[in-house]
Amino acid sequence: MTEKFTVDEKRLQAVGDNYKAIKTRVEEAAVKAGRNPGDVRLMAVTKTVESVYINRVLDLGADLIGENRVQEYLGKKDELHLDGVEKHLIGHLQTNKVKQIVGEVDMIESVDSVKLAKEISKVSSNKGIVTDVLVEVNVGREESKSGVYMEQLEQLLAEIAQMDGIKVRGLMTIPPICDSEKEVSEYFSAMYQSFIDIRDKKLDNINMDILSMGMSGDFEAAVANGSNIVRVGSAIFGERKYY
Repeated sequence: MTEKFTVDEKRLQAVGDNYKAIKTRVEEAAVKAGRNPGDVRLMAVTKTVESVYINRVLDLGADLIGENRVQEYLGKKDELHLDGVEKHLIGHLQTNKVKQIVGEVDMIESVDSVKLAKEISKVSSNKGIVTDVLVEVNVGREESKSGVYMEQLEQLLAEIAQMDGIKVRGLMTIPPICDSEKEVSEYFSAMYQSFIDIRDKKLDNINMDILSMGMSGDFEAAVANGSNIVRVGSAIFGERKYY
């Protein structure tokens, strides 16, 4: 972000308070589910958030951020306190942006096609690196959302497994908007079962150790159903601005 703006001190305070409160809620959700709180990571989602507010949570110990847009992340990364911080791209990635982001983030969570995986493989190989990725699953089969359908998942994984320069570390999903926690839990449970089934098959070049699901409105249900990364934006930073 290069434009000048005035820091909102009240928002700065609120962001810090929100982050600490959400972190506590994630830990409590893990304990309630009989899980080790250390096994669930809180990602601060930074879409449309100015660097000063992101740095507030980084200075409080946040060690994982997620950005939706390639250009936005590249435009503000130099202003961020990123020592020891893991960076993920979580938004839909177009193949023509792959060259710009490979090597700039630690993981791409939104791989949903052979075409995209091939481009990540090619660019990573040319740079002499291996890019960790998650395969995005469209668990609700929504036409408006990215992601592979559940029945296509294993075929996509098998194809990616043959590629150099790319390593599958797990799955990511965004469930449909649901009317109840019970309903959203059913989607999360189905994802977790698929995650475990694939992990148990011990496929070559496929490490099923990350299940990224749950956002501001449903992260506690996600933790209860096995998520080990929850992606929280508005509950930390406030309702986002669109531009």
